[in-house]
Amino acid sequence: MQTIEINGTKRTDLGKKATKQLRNEANVPCVIYGGDEVIHLFAPAKEFNKIIFTPNVYILNVNVEGKILPCILQDTQFHPVSGDLIHVDFLQIKEDKAVNIEIPVEISGLAKGVREGGKLLLEKRKLKVRGLSKNLPDTLKIDISDLGLGDTIQVGGLSFDNIELTNAKNAVVVAVRLTRAARAAQDGGETSGASTEEASTEEASE
Repeated sequence: MQTIEINGTKRTDLGKKATKQLRNEANVPCVIYGGDEVIHLFAPAKEFNKIIFTPNVYILNVNVEGKILPCILQDTQFHPVSGDLIHVDFLQIKEDKAVNIEIPVEISGLAKGVREGGKLLLEKRKLKVRGLSKNLPDTLKIDISDLGLGDTIQVGGLSFDNIELTNAKNAVVVAVRLTRAARAAQDGGETSGASTEEASTEEASE
């Protein structure tokens, strides 16, 4: 999995006044959990643009005054009116301890059902996985070439090396739905087939 560095500074004052001042100066208060100690810090708001407003998921090397702590983004809070990022929780990760994280789905191939007029629906753009940080892929690649009209791919039908999917097994990830045009084509084909059979029966009886 790709990494991005976030530069932070330890907080010495955790009061409300100090927190408000940080935000007024375009900084975001943060907390790192999961390590030997809970670390309170802040980082410039612009540092988060590269990880918040993207579908990608990264391991974050949080640089706290020269000390690099590998983390994942655990939680974010936004202002209800302005929409500004106002707080971030990081989870420190360790090489020998599995983590839970969401990873984007990447589909490949042209579904058979789409070629027949169906509509492809990506029901889940990310899936929850559990695994060691060294085994986490950038994306979960799914080949949809054999997906026919009305078919779905569910979580229970997927598997990836060295990681566990933790969504419900019956959760639909990708589907090909019948469109009106595809349904009409199917109905027309069935009607045409039935008419031909009826005509053949009449000719035989004559």
